[in-house]
Amino acid sequence: MTSRGAKIAMFLATLVTVLVGLPGSSAAQAGGASAQEAAAGASAIRGRVVVVGVPGLLWSDVDRENTPALWELTAQGSAASLSVRTTRVNTCPTDAWLTLSAGQRSRLPHGDCALPAAPILSGHHSPTGPPPEGGAIAPGWPAIKSDNADTDYHAQIGLLGDAVKAAGGCTTAVGPGAVFGVGDGGGRVDHYVPSPDEATAADWARCPLTAVDVDGLFRGYIDAGVDPDGEQIPLSDRTRADATAAADRRVSQVVNNIPAGTTVLLAGLSDVGVDPHLRVAIAKGEAGGDLTYGPGYMTSTATRQDGLVTLTDLTATTMKFLGLPQPKQAVGSVWQPQPSDDSTAERVESLEDSDVAAQGIRTVQTSFYWVLFATQLVLYGIAALALRRLGGDRRSRARILGGTRVIALLGGAAPAASFLAGLLPWWRAAHPTPVLICTVLGFAGLLTGLALAGPWRRSSFAPGLVITGVTAGVLALDVMTGSNLQLNTLMGYTALVAGRFYGFGNQAFSLFAVASILTAGWLAEYPLRAGRKRLALGIVVVIGAFAVAVDGLPAWGSDFGGVLAMVPAFAMLGLMVTGRRVSAVRLASFGLAGAALVLFISFLNSRSANPTHLGRFWRDLMDGEAWGIVTRKFDAMVNSLGYWPYTLAVAAAVVFLFFVLARPTRWRVSLLQRAYEHSLTMRPSLICALAVGVIGMLVNDSGVVILSVAFSLSTPLMLAAGVRSLEIDLRNEDSAPPEPSEPRPESTESPSAERR
Repeated sequence: MTSRGAKIAMFLATLVTVLVGLPGSSAAQAGGASAQEAAAGASAIRGRVVVVGVPGLLWSDVDRENTPALWELTAQGSAASLSVRTTRVNTCPTDAWLTLSAGQRSRLPHGDCALPAAPILSGHHSPTGPPPEGGAIAPGWPAIKSDNADTDYHAQIGLLGDAVKAAGGCTTAVGPGAVFGVGDGGGRVDHYVPSPDEATAADWARCPLTAVDVDGLFRGYIDAGVDPDGEQIPLSDRTRADATAAADRRVSQVVNNIPAGTTVLLAGLSDVGVDPHLRVAIAKGEAGGDLTYGPGYMTSTATRQDGLVTLTDLTATTMKFLGLPQPKQAVGSVWQPQPSDDSTAERVESLEDSDVAAQGIRTVQTSFYWVLFATQLVLYGIAALALRRLGGDRRSRARILGGTRVIALLGGAAPAASFLAGLLPWWRAAHPTPVLICTVLGFAGLLTGLALAGPWRRSSFAPGLVITGVTAGVLALDVMTGSNLQLNTLMGYTALVAGRFYGFGNQAFSLFAVASILTAGWLAEYPLRAGRKRLALGIVVVIGAFAVAVDGLPAWGSDFGGVLAMVPAFAMLGLMVTGRRVSAVRLASFGLAGAALVLFISFLNSRSANPTHLGRFWRDLMDGEAWGIVTRKFDAMVNSLGYWPYTLAVAAAVVFLFFVLARPTRWRVSLLQRAYEHSLTMRPSLICALAVGVIGMLVNDSGVVILSVAFSLSTPLMLAAGVRSLEIDLRNEDSAPPEPSEPRPESTESPSAERR
């Protein structure tokens, strides 16, 4: 696994190096496509695989003394953290086995998180026909298939078993859960053995695919039960260690009795309570060529993260080692070995650390949004009160305006700081949450200090330009060097949620898009002041093209909706900066150009060996199945309006824009108007930043979350620019020579009439 120092070095790698490597990546993808086409012609099984499922197994359970078989398997094979997320927050054993069956996220409909049901054995009645002699059928199979076909994932239950049968092979299930994992389209397995204790040498050698359910650890939690409130009663450390040791003995039975040359794929499979965790994944075997699981770590193209694989990858890996072609319905990728010189203890500790980091961010990620938006609401209130209390004393005015500006810049720097915090292992602290908060505040303070450090601090927009430039640069370099800062960060994604493992998540896209647009607009200010409109347009075009490439290319951001939003927004900015009118016809044409570009990227990606969701969308489009994806994302976007913390944040930002920034001040000019007077590109930059947020909201399933994040960056920076413009104007007024006074005529009215 890559060390943290190496990750930081990768993060700081130059843009030129990344661009030079891009053609080679494309060539590799083209070569991979040819390999896939060759594999498609395979029709016979060429290997032997045993899949061992140990629901609930953590890397913290694995040690030399208590689990010697697991320790030895780790020492000899490749290891990784396993993301087991399926359709629910916590994954149950039957859900996990069904996910292996389909190669797609699956579930047991209307089922509780219990042990898998006992199978229907030969000699007993089944709705789908008699079980095979010596085999079994998974109970409730027709309802399971129908339910999963109708979910958003359209999982095809029985896909793995059908592929083995079609290639002339057979399946053996050891334990109830294994029947759900390798049953064919009718839920059937050819041979069934109740437990590893009862399996003979002939049972282990009978079929090319064997699945083994080692459920002792999960059974311990079932036996412990729940408290009166329905919460899982935790196991003591001793009880859990005993259950793990018993599971280890079962694993030893399997490993010691399977035929030589069998590939072993061991997976922690599922959670054991309401809290999700990263589980154990170990592989040992050889598929020919360079795919050999020796001592080291594993990754997959589904995650692109060192030492991290997914549950859906297990199906793809099984098919690979059986010599079977992977159908498009199986969305995972083959586990790829990463040889390492780390000792077994170092690898186990590193993988355990991954789960610690995931748990640390899970406890604070949601509350961070609350704190961020609540803090900005307080900031808006302070700004409104401060601007109303500006008095006649010059020093008081300067302090109030200066303080408001610093706080606004600090708020604008917080999103970038939340990603930079990932450079430090804050989760290893005794009290990780306070350390994380201090780390974010520290980086935000550094960015604010940088924004106010140089001669640019006197400008109304340049300090904001520093913050947006750093924000866009940090996010761009991160996705171009492996997305290390995206994973397990406050505004990124986590392997527990498993919505994304590389590229831009929706929140990061929103920040990157707004930061890129504001950076392009404010940089164009300098040539525009010199009357060089073409140079200003060139700056917008270059930054826009780079930003769209970083966001949309599968090797980097791999973001479909981002391209749809950024292309028209940058086109608008180019027109507005050069003084041209933005008509509805032009805006529509820009939107079509964005759609054409992202479809072209999707087409190219669909031809690679391991297409991302971009390539899979093109394949679905060609198969006439893309409309379901579009409607699902649209429904998710509409439902996002129910995320009331984000909707509240958007509403508050809009109110602030009107009543504080756009409404005239006591000097009868709004803060935005003052900012517009001090910057030629302030108005087009703000409009296009809001446009990318609105378009992004409409074309992404996160919906209102994207717009709220866009406001979280643009609003405080606009406040800072407006306050600085007001500060400059008031200073100019104070330094202007006084106008000659004229004698005041005597009043003929009463004092009370004068006060009116």
